[in-house]
Amino acid sequence: MCGIAGVVSFQSNPTISNEMLKTMVDTLYHRGPDESGMAIHGNAALGMRRLSIIDLSGGSQPIYNEDKSIWTVFNGEIYNFPELKSELTSKGHVFKTNSDTEVIVHGYEEWGNDFPKHLNGMFAIAMHDQKKNKFFLVRDHIGIKPVYYSFNNKRIVFGSEIKAILETKLVEKELDMNALGEFLSWEYIPGESTLLKSVKKLEPGKFLEIDISNPKCNPQEYWDVPFHSNSQNLSEAEWIEKIDWQIKKSTKMQMISDVPLGAFLSGGVDSSLIVASMGNAQTFSIGFDDPTYNELNWARKVADHLGVDHKDEIIKPDVLDLFNHLMQFMDDPIGDFSIFPTYLVSRLARKHVTVSLSGDGGDELFGGYETYLANHKANQFEKIPSFLRKGLIEPVINSINPTAKKKGLINKSKRFVEGLQYENELSHARWRLFIGDAVKQSLFTKDSLNKINVNSADHIVKLFNKAGDRGELNRSLYVDVKSYLVDNILTKVDRMSMAVSLEARVPYLDPDVVDLAFQVPEKFKTNSTETKIILKKVAAQHVPSECIYRPKEGFSIPIKNWLNNEFKPLMDNLLDEGKIKSDGIFNPIMIKNLKSEHNSGIANHSHILWALIVFHDWKNRWLDSN
Repeated sequence: MCGIAGVVSFQSNPTISNEMLKTMVDTLYHRGPDESGMAIHGNAALGMRRLSIIDLSGGSQPIYNEDKSIWTVFNGEIYNFPELKSELTSKGHVFKTNSDTEVIVHGYEEWGNDFPKHLNGMFAIAMHDQKKNKFFLVRDHIGIKPVYYSFNNKRIVFGSEIKAILETKLVEKELDMNALGEFLSWEYIPGESTLLKSVKKLEPGKFLEIDISNPKCNPQEYWDVPFHSNSQNLSEAEWIEKIDWQIKKSTKMQMISDVPLGAFLSGGVDSSLIVASMGNAQTFSIGFDDPTYNELNWARKVADHLGVDHKDEIIKPDVLDLFNHLMQFMDDPIGDFSIFPTYLVSRLARKHVTVSLSGDGGDELFGGYETYLANHKANQFEKIPSFLRKGLIEPVINSINPTAKKKGLINKSKRFVEGLQYENELSHARWRLFIGDAVKQSLFTKDSLNKINVNSADHIVKLFNKAGDRGELNRSLYVDVKSYLVDNILTKVDRMSMAVSLEARVPYLDPDVVDLAFQVPEKFKTNSTETKIILKKVAAQHVPSECIYRPKEGFSIPIKNWLNNEFKPLMDNLLDEGKIKSDGIFNPIMIKNLKSEHNSGIANHSHILWALIVFHDWKNRWLDSN
């Protein structure tokens, strides 16, 4: 695991200095505290920070091919590198290290632009072919590891995090208002956009090939979630056996490491199944003193049953100091509250191990979110006569104040009714949307609205169309894999684990597991009342069923309560009416009303208020600052 950064200059534009490259690389120290590596050849300057995991003494980067004409820096792990090394050696390639990195340059020599298709792992790769005068950026199939870039006719500047790109001061900092609108709608920025117009994300499963003599920027897709028109005719028991076998295989494959390795354990379905597949393991959990946000008893029960070495902590964080610390890693921000517990459990794990396996991805592959059930329920609810729904039920639910609990019947009913206001074409994603275009009309100033020409639903509709002729549920899962998973969940896990120099791995996102999951018939994933049906049956073979068949809680914090207490001074400062008015982006009266309604308990505006807090901190820290 590493951080990579660099600049490739085009034509007669000068290459950056070694000092500039070092400055870029140093911004990524937290991603790789063990060593740094840099080199400049011709127009290309490539650098990295390394967290040593495999071949501790011999895996220093950059790494070259035999005649040093092809060289690379990369962030991530190639889990099938032993098999690839053996295959490439048999074809005559000469390896000088035992590092997974080296299969990249020899794989490129052997398979050309198809080499990413041969890799099983998580990776962001920068590579320079001096003979062909070409530069490549490549991102893994699912988007587990990030890479950002800024391209113009003079150069491409790239980095694992945006802060490395900004450090060069070669990039114009202009706010992308469309991206801001989407950030507030979804709490993340979907697709290739970031909050800066000049900086893009390389999307999952894509590579960027640039002819340095004639530079153009056209990322190409080399992989997408497979589409199977004819599912195998297997019984439920046979599917359970196949899924169990594949998850064990992928988990074991991802346990390759020359340093201590463990796993996060929440006591839910996904992480419990990963830990059960590991055998002996060190596991880690955290909880909060609010009992509705504490699942430690479940994690302990699973750990006792599996006999693993489990460690947990009840956290009472100094949240203001923690906010200031975590925002350093939010240069591509997300508004997901669970950055806090993800960071805290990563910090606990890092005291004992350097690598931790995670259960992320199980929900998106096997139908684990309540949004899928909400869509089922919406189809039933809409059969009730409109005069009853619109004239009685929805007004009554909307008139009830939210409770302080994490979920509960009242809060879930209010969220259900809230999602119903959005377009049916969004399907389950209606319950991922936090503000729609109508609210934006009141939230943004007229000047800001004139700069927004992308609707909140656009990227979701585009993904539903790309999903093709899959079943209704599998189309929703495809959308979540390509959007919510990569741009929210995986962004969060990468940033918060890397903040403490911990490598987080995700066995569910092995492309072979993804392929298998999209072959499983929808009837084995969800119905009108139950989520993740078949994965629960797989997990129930290994851990107590009472841990599997319990209400899903999610990994969160009591943010709606903290906004009225611990975070209130922060909110009042960042969302000060005078500053909001001076910026001219948002309507200060609207924000004042949102704060007032939330503080008085009339409404739960925690999602939009938190997104606004995160944005304004980002603006101060990354847009307005020099």
